[in-house]
Amino acid sequence: MARNLVFRINNAELAAAPVKVDRKKLYGWTELKALDDEGRECRTVTMDETGTMILPKGGLGMGLLSPDREWVERSSLKAVKADGAEAETIPSSYNAPIELTETVDAAIFLDHNITAVYHLQDAPADFITAVGDKIYAFTYSFRDSYKGDPAFVLVSGSSLFMLVGIRAEYEMLTLAQAESLDETESEDDEEESDDFDFSM
Repeated sequence: MARNLVFRINNAELAAAPVKVDRKKLYGWTELKALDDEGRECRTVTMDETGTMILPKGGLGMGLLSPDREWVERSSLKAVKADGAEAETIPSSYNAPIELTETVDAAIFLDHNITAVYHLQDAPADFITAVGDKIYAFTYSFRDSYKGDPAFVLVSGSSLFMLVGIRAEYEMLTLAQAESLDETESEDDEEESDDFDFSM
């Protein structure tokens, strides 16, 4: 069962389960299947280095070893900062209500590459009115983690959406900063002779 996110803005509150807007749901999709001579579907398998053993799906995994080559459980690992201090975790956005207080303009919103779009269904009219034509920003984290993602809540038409993305770090060059071409003629060009030696 999908979990609800709770949003608060002014005196309005919304509890909604985000429904991902999937391109497949909008446009459909096609699949290519490889079949053998008897019409059975072919499946990709993994083989060991010798080529004599077939490894079924789920037969490969990744493990972590200590400098002493001992097995390390992922749950025992902790993230630390550059100075060695333990990094603080960001609580899941599902643990507590999200207070929508920060707004951003369209320029900042467009500086993000949106990776996921969610429809917040059954939003009450007073909540949609409270959001209005503003773009509200907050930090989204699906689970307790060390890093959250920029997220935005906005209204499109009469529906409410949550968009999650990453900040795009572009370095732009304006026309004022562009280098000019050096079009000055060199002395060699000025002294070039018009005579041709056709015997060459």
